Amino acid sequence: MIKQNAAFRYLPSNYYLYQNLFSMLKAGLVGAGHLGKIHLRLLNQSEKYELVGFHDADAENGKKLEAEFGYKYFESFDDLLCEIDMLDIVTPTIYHYDYAMKAIENRKHFFIEKPVTQTLKQAEEILYKCREFGIKAQVGHVERYNPAFIGSREYIHNPMFIEIHRLAEFNPRGTDVSVVLDLMIHDLDILLSIVKSKVKNIHASGVAVVSKSPDICNARIEFENGCVANLTTSRISMKSMRKSRFFQKDAYISVDFLEKKAEVIRMKEAPEHPTDFDMIIENAEGEKNQIIFEYPNIQANNAILDELESFADAITENKNVEVSLEDGTEALKVALEIVKLIS
Repeated sequence: MIKQNAAFRYLPSNYYLYQNLFSMLKAGLVGAGHLGKIHLRLLNQSEKYELVGFHDADAENGKKLEAEFGYKYFESFDDLLCEIDMLDIVTPTIYHYDYAMKAIENRKHFFIEKPVTQTLKQAEEILYKCREFGIKAQVGHVERYNPAFIGSREYIHNPMFIEIHRLAEFNPRGTDVSVVLDLMIHDLDILLSIVKSKVKNIHASGVAVVSKSPDICNARIEFENGCVANLTTSRISMKSMRKSRFFQKDAYISVDFLEKKAEVIRMKEAPEHPTDFDMIIENAEGEKNQIIFEYPNIQANNAILDELESFADAITENKNVEVSLEDGTEALKVALEIVKLIS
């Protein structure tokens, strides 16, 4: 079955048989939990995928979803693999490695949720195998597709101090792992995608309040280029917050990932004849500068759908994925270092 974009609806039907660009990838999913159900709905509505079906270890849950939504449930994961081009891995992290290796053995491209695996060794093995067999894989660091980040990315150039807060209300669903691997890893990926320098030092502290692993953590990361990042993450807050602030020469950029807003405050040399509306400041040396407020153009989107469809494009157009296994492995490496420090 091939869905047709509206613009090409009236072209001869055999046109699509020869146009890989407009063909749909046969997609399968494993792990039909809370996030898995969202992925199933988006894969089903996407014009870039044909949802073949899904597998879940809980057969009762799988059959219930099949009856409720019409997605085909495969009791056998191997049977599902035989019928698809791409696997979407949305299981608990403990099972990521096994399903990824199965996909690689069957030469299937795969999308894998974050964190990529439980251990760095597992992530590195998956990375090596994908390179060996030419398998494309993308990691689900969804904040890369947040419209506030996309809109402000062009303003961020070589920041030297970064402050990040990610505060969430308590949710028992994520307490099987440290808050670092559950939430902070989102910000670690964003941070590493911006700061093009190796990590030099990490200092961190954390406290387990309502679960057996840390629920709140603060980390200070120093990079070889002199950049310093301070991250605070909590999953026991009364109010949610997902804000990042980037400080660089002559500019300050604030990105609100939760409210989908961004603000840029820039400083440039003051004009010779400023108007009454220009904001001019003068320092102790008598130098005058103009303060400029800018608000990036932010386009509303569905970030999860965008990351899934960007992966489809990478496969059909044979180009690099936007969030690679290398990226996911680097984020995991830093996250595990922080976990080690606070354990």
